[in-house]
Amino acid sequence: MGPLGFNEIIVILIIVLLLFGGKKIPELMRGLGKGVREFNDAKSNVRREIEEGITEKERAAAAGTTPATTPTSATTPPSQA
Repeated sequence: MGPLGFNEIIVILIIVLLLFGGKKIPELMRGLGKGVREFNDAKSNVRREIEEGITEKERAAAAGTTPATTPTSATTPPSQA
């Protein structure tokens, strides 16, 4: 089964028009547009948070520390007595 051809798309559009009517289609498209916009906003927020986390790690690595960790006695060398 290959991609949809021009004739199949026309038949689908006619069926949608008959099922929903001319007045409901703009409302459906508006809802679809809002959903796509919200998805893209969420996607860009996740991407931004990931990039901020990466740059924070890079800054911490350049400073010689690890983010959100504290030195423990296991990582400090024993003192000579």
